[in-house]
Amino acid sequence: MKRILIVDDEQIVLDGMGRMLESQRDRWDMHFVRSGESALDACVDQPFDVVLADVRMPGLDGIALLQILRERSPECARVLLSSQADLSHAARGTEVAYRVLAKPLHQQELVTNLERIFTLQESFTTAAMRTIVGRIGGLPSLSRTYTALALAVRDPESSIAQVADIVEQDVAMTARVLQIVNSGFFGLAKTMSNVSAAVSYLGMDTIKNLALATETFTLFAPAPGIPVNFLEAMHRRAERAAIAVSALPINLRERDVSVVAALLHDIGELVIASRMPDQFNAAAAMATERGCASYEAEETLLGVSHAELGAYLLGLWGVRGTIAEAVAHHHRPQRVRHFGFDSAAAVYVAALIADEIETHPNDTAAAELRESDRESLTALGLAERYPVFRARAIKALQIR
Repeated sequence: MKRILIVDDEQIVLDGMGRMLESQRDRWDMHFVRSGESALDACVDQPFDVVLADVRMPGLDGIALLQILRERSPECARVLLSSQADLSHAARGTEVAYRVLAKPLHQQELVTNLERIFTLQESFTTAAMRTIVGRIGGLPSLSRTYTALALAVRDPESSIAQVADIVEQDVAMTARVLQIVNSGFFGLAKTMSNVSAAVSYLGMDTIKNLALATETFTLFAPAPGIPVNFLEAMHRRAERAAIAVSALPINLRERDVSVVAALLHDIGELVIASRMPDQFNAAAAMATERGCASYEAEETLLGVSHAELGAYLLGLWGVRGTIAEAVAHHHRPQRVRHFGFDSAAAVYVAALIADEIETHPNDTAAAELRESDRESLTALGLAERYPVFRARAIKALQIR
């Protein structure tokens, strides 16, 4: 049974959350305390799977509490609860909090957020991987612009103009988002010259995720000792995968999800290069020595690969589940059931093509696929179609 600890100095808030979660008591073990100090005492007896803490409390406040828990219980998911008035203060806690939830919470919102965390813990991670995520500090500090954007997108009262205004406050983010929007990934009939038009066409959630994609390459700087061309190569591979996936015959409703997932599919590799450089270099050396893929070497050394690590972080950032799922399985797509050529299968194919081009940039003929990839394509029923997909993607890459 999952264990949940909710911390708030106002009893009326705790009572309300208790009523909202009453129907979940048969599957969740829930505890409620009124101070950060009491929360630390509760965590001594038995660890919790997730702790939700109010950002402002007398004594040990929510941010300070989660900072301590990050060190003591790195496998625990940490969530900040904040009133609308305290959101700017709560944004400073994103370094230690996996997620910030704005009060007042609705029942479905609270349950859904908890279920999302538990699903990631159970389906995308092992205990060892959750420990790795905790040890590297969970999420890095997201920009205030992105934090405000994410909160606005979750607010049903937000307008397109309000969301666009938030993005446009950050000149660099605006330029990068518009560059991605107009890159051809989304098949736009005309150039989008402003963020409002992009939000209107693609939707708030897609713009939010594109903003996150622009931030990931600045959130994690490769550590000393990582090859100097690593980050540039990651940029190229992400954009190639996005172009490739946009050229594949996928449902238009899934194209936006697939493009964002393709742009983010290797974020976990960037995390390893930034926070665990020794393990990154060891995996690279093992892959070269054994002639295996980098993700296979990571699984041997770390117990998980960059795919699962990236999906875990994206899920905790609140990225749409289908995007996180596509990232998690972009090397092993047969682990999940597919319904036609869905976004998870499409991102796998696109990443495979991008990796092939990165490894053999001057080869016009298809390179010999790894046995594991031949097996995956066969399991997906795509073995015969893959050459056609590859040709379409390469043609799109040549055009752009």
